[in-house]
Amino acid sequence: MIGDLHCHTTLSDGSLGIEDVIVQAKRTGLDFISITDHDTMSSISRAKVLGDRYGIQTIPGVELSAWDKVRNRKVHILCYAPQKPDRLEGICNKACEIRKQCANDMVKNVMELYPITAESVIKHAAGSKSIFKQHIMHALIDYGYTTHFYGKLNDELFNLKTGSCIVEREYPDVNFVLDLIHSAHGVAVMAHPVYYDSFELLEELAQKGKLDGVEAYHYTANEEQRAHILKIAEKYDLIVTGGSDFHGLYNAKPTHIGSNVTTKENLDRIFKLANKK
Repeated sequence: MIGDLHCHTTLSDGSLGIEDVIVQAKRTGLDFISITDHDTMSSISRAKVLGDRYGIQTIPGVELSAWDKVRNRKVHILCYAPQKPDRLEGICNKACEIRKQCANDMVKNVMELYPITAESVIKHAAGSKSIFKQHIMHALIDYGYTTHFYGKLNDELFNLKTGSCIVEREYPDVNFVLDLIHSAHGVAVMAHPVYYDSFELLEELAQKGKLDGVEAYHYTANEEQRAHILKIAEKYDLIVTGGSDFHGLYNAKPTHIGSNVTTKENLDRIFKLANKK
């Protein structure tokens, strides 16, 4: 029994719909899948229906945007199997509103450099709860300014540290987000700690007993980094998860559904903790 616990759809910044993702997960031989779109749980009921139809189990999930106030940087927290998901609706709406504000500013910044239209970006975000950088890059590809979603132009515009058009705002405090997940009786897992350089935060939160798990198996972590994550997980008895972080056409690197997975042992720990909550 294995599962890919990190996949995105057109509800956030993926290029495939819920049904396509679930069917592909079935084709790859997975037993479980979790759709973890950014700051929205709109997939949960539809995913359950489609999972039952195609014979693959679904775990309700969401990837929540949070802020490490000590280091002044973003961090992503995966929430699985919340028993009271309505308690997360407010934080999801707040994060989506912050992202929309950032996206509107980024679109304006890009339009000052390249003669594209806001409409050309919006059409690629149809169905999504927000506009993401991938949608802006898609418009730039449409008009011939690049042929790649990730590469030189993306780095020039949207590099987190040096991008000329990047706009970031502070998301809700990570401690508040974790408390909210637990109030919703969900399982809280830090996503891809390498991506936002969250190792210090990971250990701090684990030491306080705030985290239930950590995503160790993710394409951003090399062998050395993964070993470090696993060491922290063992030290604090954290659940260890894995996921492809699948975005389809918008993948930052080639990564297919099932390229990283969560083992039966850790799936069982998620189910046990969720039921306990």
